[in-house]
Amino acid sequence: MTVKTNERPGTRAVLRHCQMSGYKAREVLDLVRGLDYTRAVELLDHSDRGAAPVVAKLLRSAASNAEHNDGQFPEELYIASCFVDEGPTLKRFRPRARGRASRIRKRTCHVTIILARMPEAQIARLKARSAAQNADRRARRVAGARRRALALEAIPAGEESAVVTGEGAKESEENEERVPRGRETAPAKRTPAKKAPAKRPPAKAAPAKKAPVKAAPAKRPPAKAAPAKRAPAKAAPAKKAPAKKVPAKAAPAKKSGAPTRATRVIARIAKKTTRRSSGKDKS
Repeated sequence: MTVKTNERPGTRAVLRHCQMSGYKAREVLDLVRGLDYTRAVELLDHSDRGAAPVVAKLLRSAASNAEHNDGQFPEELYIASCFVDEGPTLKRFRPRARGRASRIRKRTCHVTIILARMPEAQIARLKARSAAQNADRRARRVAGARRRALALEAIPAGEESAVVTGEGAKESEENEERVPRGRETAPAKRTPAKKAPAKRPPAKAAPAKKAPVKAAPAKRPPAKAAPAKRAPAKAAPAKKAPAKKVPAKAAPAKKSGAPTRATRVIARIAKKTTRRSSGKDKS
C-alpha cells in the first residue's frame, strides 16, 4: 500500500499563501529533497535563488517543531518529503492602447516540508564521525598544552613575565558524551592568565663618596700679545705696453676715367633716340 505524499509520517511545517509562483519554489526544493537537516541548511544559506531564504526559514521551523513537540534531535532528521501546491491567483489589469487592458496574474503557493528520523545505520555513522572529530580536537588541545609547557621550561626564571601562558586543556565528561552533528560548539576560549612578575626588593644605593675639593689655581695676568708682523707689500705688476693699432687699409680710389651711373643712363637714352640716316634720304 502506497503512502500519499501529504500522509507521510514525520514532523511538518507549512507556509501558506507565499507570494511567489510554484515553479520558483520547486526549483529550490529539488536541491534539498532527501538531504539531512544540517546539509540542507548549509546549502540553502549559500544559494542565490530568491526562494532559498523562504525555504530555509520554513525548514528551521519544521526542525524546531520536531525538537520541542516530538523530542527529537534536529541533527538526526532528514527531509522525507517536500512539495508545493498552487495557491489563489490575484488578478490585476494594466491599461493599454486604444482602451484595451492586459491581465496581470500574481501567483501564490503553499510550501510543505516533512522531516523524519534517519535510519539507525546512518545515525551510527554520524556518531562515529562526530566521535572522531572530537578525538582529533582533544589531541590538538593536548599537543598545544604540551608545547606551551615545554616553551615555559626553556625560558629563564627572570623572563617568565614576558610570556603569555594558557591553562592546560581539561576534558570533561560532557565532551566525551555524544555530540549530535550540527550542535557541536567550539570549546570556549579562555583568556590566558598573565603571571605577575615577581617583585624584587629594591637594592639600597651605596652612599656616594664626596670628591675632595681642589683649590682653584691662581689666575695669572694675561700676557700681552706680540704685535703682528706686517706682511711685505707685494710689488705692483708691470704695466703692459699698449698694443699698436694697425691702420686700416684705405679703400681703393675710384678711377677717374670710369663713367658714372648717370652718364651710362644718359648715353643709353641718347643711343635709343638717335636716328640712323637711310640711304634713300639724300636731301
